[in-house]
Amino acid sequence: MLTLLVVDIFRVYEFLIVAYCLLSWFPGAYESKIGQLLIKLCQPYLDLFDFIPPIAGISFSPIVALIVLEFAEKGALFLMRIFGIY
Repeated sequence: MLTLLVVDIFRVYEFLIVAYCLLSWFPGAYESKIGQLLIKLCQPYLDLFDFIPPIAGISFSPIVALIVLEFAEKGALFLMRIFGIY
């Protein structure tokens, strides 16, 4: 039961990051209320990956951030299994 909650939390955050990235396609989308909320939720985490330079004007740092988030999820589930937390 707890593992499903952890998986759901990670999935929701991954969805928020994808939605944040898609907002860049629409001019003025970051100025909307949803855009401001996504900035507050996603930008601190995505700022950790700003060291990755864009290639041909395309930033691949959100993809790396999603991969790291996936590893964090797997690590959290592994630790929960080791310590018997279900």
